[in-house]
Amino acid sequence: MNEYGFSEDQIMIRDLARQVAQEKVKPVRAELDEKSEFPAEIMKTLAESDLFAIFIPEEYGGLGGGCLELCIATEELSKVCGGVAVSYAATALGAYPILLFGTQEQKKKYLPPIASGEKLAAFGLTEPNAGSDAGGIETTAEKDGDSYIINGNKIFITNGGEADIYTIVAMTNKARGARGASAFILEKGMDGFEFGKEEDKMGIRSSSTRELIFDDCRVPAENLISREGMGFIVAMKTFDNSRPGIGAQAVGIAQGSIDESVSYASQRIQFGQPVSSFQAVRHMIADMATKTEAARNLVYHAARVVDSGVKNVSKISAMSKLFASDVAMEVTTDAVQVFGGYGYMKEYPAEKFMRDAKITQIYEGTNQIQRDVIGLETVKENKVKDK
Repeated sequence: MNEYGFSEDQIMIRDLARQVAQEKVKPVRAELDEKSEFPAEIMKTLAESDLFAIFIPEEYGGLGGGCLELCIATEELSKVCGGVAVSYAATALGAYPILLFGTQEQKKKYLPPIASGEKLAAFGLTEPNAGSDAGGIETTAEKDGDSYIINGNKIFITNGGEADIYTIVAMTNKARGARGASAFILEKGMDGFEFGKEEDKMGIRSSSTRELIFDDCRVPAENLISREGMGFIVAMKTFDNSRPGIGAQAVGIAQGSIDESVSYASQRIQFGQPVSSFQAVRHMIADMATKTEAARNLVYHAARVVDSGVKNVSKISAMSKLFASDVAMEVTTDAVQVFGGYGYMKEYPAEKFMRDAKITQIYEGTNQIQRDVIGLETVKENKVKDK
């Protein structure tokens, strides 16, 4: 059944990602979570399956898909493990600045190894004093001949230390505020580019989250993305393209917790009958399923709008991330309730889904910021109609 209007290629991507999730991820997800272990072997399997190529144009070694294809794969992986899924999807986040604003030379150099899965990517914006306030960036990049000297640090960077290619934002002109930010491509191993400690997280524990440290890191001027002063625009347009992917991650986490809840409720016997036979539990499952389906359709719609090439996608992109992540938190909390006391135990997967869901409300723009974006865009649209 193809109720979402997927093409044959998209169905193939879904089935392939689902197979990897079930066969390679599910058997080890609890261990990866427990040990906070990066899923390097699974990343290799995803690379061999060409799943890193799906969102990259054919001319750069990709399969020519877009945001929807990435969402489909991310959702399937997230149904089993949000940590593995974000390790995969964060490479797209790191690649988007190059895809959207890179020169031909930059695209030819960096996109093929990303498409093949030979190299992972990461994106660096967040700093100790610049989270939701992306304009508060303190990392600097000073022009020095045919190079830039970068100093500062980035925190909470997914794939930090594991990725080979990093797109980061630094200030080239502090006096201009957000308009003085610029974006750069950095490579692991550059002099003056080091990594801080790996964060010990509540959820998505199998993903690597580390600090990036720049101490007189010399970057060739040719690694500047677009031009000086474009960093903030590069970051915001990147998020416009990537936020449906967070929505897809949230939908996958929610669906995974529903699947586990239904399976458990059908087997758990109380008062001589399965827990799923009680109306109170069935109604909880009904709400979980309905909200997740609504979120899924919003995410797919947002991804299709992004892929259509429409100029301003900020509102629908933010909506898909906001709604899906709020649903994921609610649904996974209810899943723990369906499991009862067992839901609180690490022996069962419900508590992991709940822990993994929380971050989707926080990263790539907190949901409070998403509401601000949606509200501002809606007011702006109304003003245009009134004229």
